[in-house]
Amino acid sequence: MPSSAYLRYVALGDSQTEGLGDGDDVHGLRGWADRLAEQLVRHSPGLRYANLAVRGRRAGQVRTEQLAPALALRPDLATVVAGVNDVLRPGFDLDEVAGHLEAMFAALTAQGATVATLTFPDVGRITPLARPIGPRVRALNERIREAAGRHGVVVAETAGHPVVTDPRLWSADRLHASPLGHARIAAAVAHALGLPDSDDSWTRPLPAGPSARGTVAAELRWAGSFLGPWLLRRLRGHSSGDGRGPKRPTLLPPAPA
Repeated sequence: MPSSAYLRYVALGDSQTEGLGDGDDVHGLRGWADRLAEQLVRHSPGLRYANLAVRGRRAGQVRTEQLAPALALRPDLATVVAGVNDVLRPGFDLDEVAGHLEAMFAALTAQGATVATLTFPDVGRITPLARPIGPRVRALNERIREAAGRHGVVVAETAGHPVVTDPRLWSADRLHASPLGHARIAAAVAHALGLPDSDDSWTRPLPAGPSARGTVAAELRWAGSFLGPWLLRRLRGHSSGDGRGPKRPTLLPPAPA
């Protein structure tokens, strides 16, 4: 479908799609899905955009809470990005997570929507403490590719490019993209969709610069500031998304950048 025909874009997912790391809860979150909508509306002025993503949601919760509302909005373009919150849990079940993602792909494409998703970077290259999670991420990426192939889903292959693990593309918590990272994700999805004015420049490395990561001191600071509180919430059965709803539950014109 030509991008000029996209009139209803709906984004499903977790904190990355909600936009954490790109803005804040006081002044508002932007995020890669907002940025993609801003690019779409330049070529399709009638575009309306809804973002149903909620931080902390696992793939099954995205399916249970967001799929039916998304279908009711009858999108002609949808993005589905979920699974990272599952990968980080001790009881990760690859078949279950992949099944939820495929069910969403199937339902949205069956209704006639163009669906896009993406693969995830090797988290062990973002923080060494996360290296044991690497095989889970690679396995999930392969299942995403397989399910996408069965349903004609567009895949932005962010996993294979070294730039995606550049620390400057990640916020201080190393779980969410920085504003620059969100811009690169939006560019990757736009390129995968073949939108006008998109290209592969998002794959190119950033200019050389200093990095504060990779030292023992940096790892300890990160663990104390972010990993510890995250683990404590998990042990208490809490989520950062408790009590939250989607930021854009209805189709509206994209906000100005």
